[in-house]
Amino acid sequence: MTNALVVIDVQESFRARPLWATVSNPDVVKKTGQLVDAARAAGDRVIWVIHAEPGTGGVFDPESGYVRVVDDLTPAADEPVLTKTVHNAFTTTNLQHLLTVAGARSVTVCGLRTEQCVETTARVASDLGYEVTFAIDATATFPIPHRDAPADRGVEELLADPRTLSAEDVVARTEYALAGRFATVRTVAEIIGE
Repeated sequence: MTNALVVIDVQESFRARPLWATVSNPDVVKKTGQLVDAARAAGDRVIWVIHAEPGTGGVFDPESGYVRVVDDLTPAADEPVLTKTVHNAFTTTNLQHLLTVAGARSVTVCGLRTEQCVETTARVASDLGYEVTFAIDATATFPIPHRDAPADRGVEELLADPRTLSAEDVVARTEYALAGRFATVRTVAEIIGE
């Protein structure tokens, strides 16, 4: 096995937030499922990673019941589900060990949030020497409020603020930053050969 698929934070926590209505790619779960099916068919290792913030009382607190892979997707019995507590999927998990044991030399990354957990995982994987493919249309993100914006604003206020960075701009900037430097940016169709 030379390739592994790392599915990052495709979890119910995000769908439980009001901001889910602004997701940049409403098909992210479907596209992720296509990658998972193709990886399984090719005999590639599939590794799931979810994010947890224990003790916070929010939707990323395991006590909330939302810290699980989205209900539309089901990890196979032999596919590990790792729990991370920082942005990248390597630092607080045994992801690198699992990739080494699997003999992976390349990784494909997808998931939520494009510019945060998926991008940082791609960068760390690149630093560790893996050939990285970033599945751009199997990632999704949300608008980013200006650093001076009040934290308690609703979705409508966030979207109305001209200082808000749109989700589309976030995706474009992420692609620009990664392509040719840390990862090869591809669509799901390009990756699975459709």
